[in-house]
Amino acid sequence: MPQAITTETAWPFSQIGSFVNYLVAECGLAENTILAYRRDLVRFGGYCQTVSLNDVQKVTPKDLQDYAHSLFSAKLASSSIARHMVAVKMFLRFHQLSGLLKEDLCSVLESPKLWKRLPNVLSRQRTVELITAQDEEDPLYLRNRTLLELLYATGMRASEIAGIELKDINFQIGYIRCFGKGNKERIIPVHKLAQELLIRYLQELRPVLLGDKTHNTVFLSRTGQPLSRIEVWRIVKRSARTAGLIGKISPHTLRHCFGSHLLQGGADLRSVQEMLGHADVTTTQIYTHVDQEHLRSIHKKYHPRP
Repeated sequence: MPQAITTETAWPFSQIGSFVNYLVAECGLAENTILAYRRDLVRFGGYCQTVSLNDVQKVTPKDLQDYAHSLFSAKLASSSIARHMVAVKMFLRFHQLSGLLKEDLCSVLESPKLWKRLPNVLSRQRTVELITAQDEEDPLYLRNRTLLELLYATGMRASEIAGIELKDINFQIGYIRCFGKGNKERIIPVHKLAQELLIRYLQELRPVLLGDKTHNTVFLSRTGQPLSRIEVWRIVKRSARTAGLIGKISPHTLRHCFGSHLLQGGADLRSVQEMLGHADVTTTQIYTHVDQEHLRSIHKKYHPRP
């Protein structure tokens, strides 16, 4: 997990380490989220130094508005500015909980409004082309094919599928257990084709990759080490190029396809939310908008009135 910052003594650098420890111990956030918050707060610390803001008790709402404006002037995207300001808000509320601040400085501070961007969702046919665009002569064919099929079968994130272990698979009732953001556990059913490929991979290729090592991780690299999140991305990217798919294709694309295709097929929103591990159902609802866009295109194409 992230280590506390100890090399800087000026505020707010001197408190960032304590805040990170608080996020780890009390909030249970994912490591990547904590690292992002720390990076954002280091930037906030640099801004505080430039404006001689050296005491948390001297921070005013106007200071925070000025900082947000500085991020806007630096031409950061609205989503990046919003994330920076969330980090600062949490940091200041941490000081409020610690008793250093008597009031919530962030109550009047608004984050930039964000457009709800529709996720990149492939058609069912193109999704199959992405998954099956593997060279069967490749020594790692079975691993890559199984990995891609499982990403689409479960909607897991790249980090989640890279982290699954042998004990997380139950073939008798057909599910996989994974741990998502904040180390939250969820159980996801797995369809028959993905199970069959996974059994073949575990029996035929994984022992070869493992050699004399003793890893419990399901997916292994060519050298027998646990497959990293970055390597999962590379496998998907390479398959997308082979399939001739244009645009930004990533493991998250298969996650989007999983959610959207389930809803198009008649799955209820709450079940899809549970399988994707979304804390808020409004996050899952974005896939209903994707389906509506598909319906609009069908209506426009086939309705007799222009």
